[in-house]
Amino acid sequence: MAFIRKFKTGSGATGVQVCWKQGGKVVRTEHIGSANSEVALLKLLEEAREVIRGKDQKSLFNMSKIKDQKN
Repeated sequence: MAFIRKFKTGSGATGVQVCWKQGGKVVRTEHIGSANSEVALLKLLEEAREVIRGKDQKSLFNMSKIKDQKN
């Protein structure tokens, strides 16, 4: 199970991590970044959601070129 963790850093920024739990223990943590503003925090949270959904994986194909060839 994956979840997003927000925390205050030593400098006062808000850090964002994606953590994975297994058997009640955190088995993996990926630091997404630190934000000093609400806008930056929202961007980091969206990036964290994409990591959880697996959107961070690159496609092997350039789908825009494939779509252009069909037309």
